Amino acid sequence: MRNATSPCLDSFCRLDRLGLTVTTQNVEPDHSVLVCSPTTPATPCPECAGSGTRHDTVIRKLAHVPFGWKPTILHINVPRYRCADCARVWRHELRAAAPSRGKLSRDAVTLAVKHIVIDRLSIAKIAAILGVAWNTCSDAILASADELLFHDPARLDGVTAIGVDEHVWRHTRFGDKYVTVIIDLTPTRTNTGTSRLLAMVEGRSKQALKTWLQQQSDAFRDGVEIVAMDGFTGYKTATVETIDDVTTVMDPFHVVALAGEKLDQCRQRLQQDTLGHRGRSGDPLYGIRRVARTRAKLLTIRQWFRLLHVFRDDCHAPLEITWEAYQRVIDAYQAPDPAEGKQIMETLIDAINTGVPAGLEELRTLGRTLQRRRDDVLAFFDHPNTSNGPTEAVNGLIEHLRGTARGFRNLHHYIARSLLDAGGFRPLIHSYL
Repeated sequence: MRNATSPCLDSFCRLDRLGLTVTTQNVEPDHSVLVCSPTTPATPCPECAGSGTRHDTVIRKLAHVPFGWKPTILHINVPRYRCADCARVWRHELRAAAPSRGKLSRDAVTLAVKHIVIDRLSIAKIAAILGVAWNTCSDAILASADELLFHDPARLDGVTAIGVDEHVWRHTRFGDKYVTVIIDLTPTRTNTGTSRLLAMVEGRSKQALKTWLQQQSDAFRDGVEIVAMDGFTGYKTATVETIDDVTTVMDPFHVVALAGEKLDQCRQRLQQDTLGHRGRSGDPLYGIRRVARTRAKLLTIRQWFRLLHVFRDDCHAPLEITWEAYQRVIDAYQAPDPAEGKQIMETLIDAINTGVPAGLEELRTLGRTLQRRRDDVLAFFDHPNTSNGPTEAVNGLIEHLRGTARGFRNLHHYIARSLLDAGGFRPLIHSYL
């Protein structure tokens, strides 16, 4: 079916800003075709810059923004010219309409990136909307991301606090499945916005983070004041060896998790010593495994009775002492005044660093670890707005991305998609729409 065109069709289909004009419209059962011609002036000969004469015409097909539920395909009649001086033949320039050798118009690429970042659609769904193959859609999105987003020289400007953590990008037996994620914590620290993903580096080692930091400019490293991380010493070593005058902060979540892990190990050891087997239903220590990890102020009366009933047995005294240390760690981070919390944590570290009696192996190990990372643990109370909480939140966003795509096999694609999804590019993409 052929429909007559109107002068308003160019602006309605947003082809005027692509340097195209519609000459014919064909509406097919499963798609629409817009036959177009370029409106931009002819370019001179790329060889000698001489003028040329019309040689012939070729058709270039581009997927465009769909109107309605049907995909829209552009059939562009591209003139070819022959140089009068050197006899070279070249095509009319269409960079305003589409990237070089691209199969999607620039508006279609922008729509695809918008669907990926804002609407969180899968590439398979976007390819169906545009009426192209999966590989065609994926290649266009990755090329646009590399061109428009990742080469922005000002993207790392103003970063004063970063968070570092590991991330599992694929759950397989073989191959390296870990990456190191670097998060910009500056917006959350200054209450000006949300955190964003700065980079994702293959591996989870000291060298992985150190190499990335060394690749950045001196201005970036000089601007970073605080680095929040977990208990992995490799990240700390890479940071202090690369950045001068930086404050490393051990995240509260990992400190509490470390104390809780030692509490569980103590409970499991006493379980074996007293009953000779792993915890089973009806065993006293097994029955309080969740209650013991709960903050004391949140326990119900019934839970308190269950806990005190276990502590009444002298054989469980090591568990009671370890539990009290675990609760002191929580109290330090829950204190309304950071100075008060710092005092509680300092007192606890001093108490369990040395002089812990025999039978409290887990508490002794906890004391040595906290003493070794003492400055990092206490640094949080001097910078209470800096933690790895936003880093874990970004990790959650990336996990959702992997579920949307039903898994990734290519790490390059995973990094590009993660940066698009969690790199803070939404305002920029909105400005292109």
